Amino acid sequence: MAIKADEISALLRSQIENYEADMKVSDVGTVIQVGDGIALAHGLEDAMAGELLEFPTGVLGLAQNLEENNIGIVLFGEDTGIKEGDEVKRTGRIMEVPVGEELIGRVVNPLGQPIDGKGTIETTKSRPIESPATGVMDRQEVNEPLQTGIKAIDALVPIGRGQRELVIGDRQTGKTTVAIDTILNQKDQDMICIYVAIGQKESTVRSTVETFRRNGALDYTIVVSAGASMPAPLLYVSPYAGVAMAEEFMFNGKDVLIVYDDLTKQAAAYRELSLLLRRPPGREAFPGDVFYVHSRLLERAAKLNDDLGGGSITALPFIETQAGDISAFIPTNVISITDGQIFLQSDLFFSGVRPAINAGLSVSRVGGSAQIKAMKKVAGTLRLDLAAFRELESFAQFGSDLDEATTAKLSRGQRTVEILKQGENKPLPVERQVVIIYALVNGHLDDIPIKDITRFEDEFLSWLDSNNAELLDGIRETKQLPDEDSYVSAVNSFKKLFNPSE
Repeated sequence: MAIKADEISALLRSQIENYEADMKVSDVGTVIQVGDGIALAHGLEDAMAGELLEFPTGVLGLAQNLEENNIGIVLFGEDTGIKEGDEVKRTGRIMEVPVGEELIGRVVNPLGQPIDGKGTIETTKSRPIESPATGVMDRQEVNEPLQTGIKAIDALVPIGRGQRELVIGDRQTGKTTVAIDTILNQKDQDMICIYVAIGQKESTVRSTVETFRRNGALDYTIVVSAGASMPAPLLYVSPYAGVAMAEEFMFNGKDVLIVYDDLTKQAAAYRELSLLLRRPPGREAFPGDVFYVHSRLLERAAKLNDDLGGGSITALPFIETQAGDISAFIPTNVISITDGQIFLQSDLFFSGVRPAINAGLSVSRVGGSAQIKAMKKVAGTLRLDLAAFRELESFAQFGSDLDEATTAKLSRGQRTVEILKQGENKPLPVERQVVIIYALVNGHLDDIPIKDITRFEDEFLSWLDSNNAELLDGIRETKQLPDEDSYVSAVNSFKKLFNPSE
């Protein structure tokens, strides 16, 4: 069959007109070495620091060392399927995590992926895990209290919204309990909580989540879990993922509490991947920039000014000490970044003083600005009195003949210690804290036997609920102390009914 020339030209013309060049350009490199969760890749000349890179197995990596001949990449997954010569692709994205209201009530990994078995999280927004901290002029002073519900903290070392308060102590001294009780106490306080569990056992995280669920705290809490079995890079980025989620709420005018439990394990993970990347070790084998790792994280906690919506991030970083040594490298680093520390002492914990807060070494650099007026008045000298009692107690054990003033101080100190004891997962509203500390500092408990102090407190608060609820309501609403005559009348009325044990 003869084909005419004009038919051929028409066909070619239509092909040319309808031709679409579907050409994709991707920047790729080649793996030259892999092992211990670290890959070295050749090529990728335009890769950015902190960029996500993709491997053939689907594992993502984070570009860390940008060197002349290769790139050091930390892997967010197993390296077993990756081999020398594999192709590694740029994604063009700095590492980011999903953010927004949809995450509330969920347990996620440091990549923002759900690990609670409740299905996918449908979010529309994401934020980079690394972003500059809010500038000085965009902040305002910390002047609004964050009530922890723990008497020893709200009275002695108060925390304000926008503050960074370090919780420090040996292992098994009740640090996580402080965090859990603080989160439980945020119910109905218009506060969103983020609990970042770093390097903990999966069973421990499960137990914590169950405690939140049982007490209704999961309704306003996000749990970010980087389990002990996860690769070191995921432990390292988990606090940054948590604070990125927190910033989304802060910049929308909301108050957020974020707990990093604990940064010692994050520092150890960062040390591990830094040594594997052949970065030079410094003190205790930590790289020279480990201070910057924590400072750029904690500086993102802030109280924004009213022009930016007045939102806040309050950070509670945890640090584990060895044998109470708060002068070690990582503890001193984080102490210098934060606005105070709560030191939990092993000796106190094992002697039954719980929470085991050492009043002498604990401090809040925000202080009375983070207390309601009623608490500020009743707890003014409490911390100094308690620290003085500890000194006096150790001195008095060597002497038998003590003068009346010393005996009175020891007696008051022992009652103070009893009043500041508190059960696990039993946070106390601030007005209830005020009435019992008011009774203590004004001598109403001096004639109550020490073994009955805890029972007196419980029964007095129950009696107030039934017979004088307006006294508690007045403190809660006005933030002021009650009228002294009405208070003395109430406490004396109850004392007539109270029967000390024989």
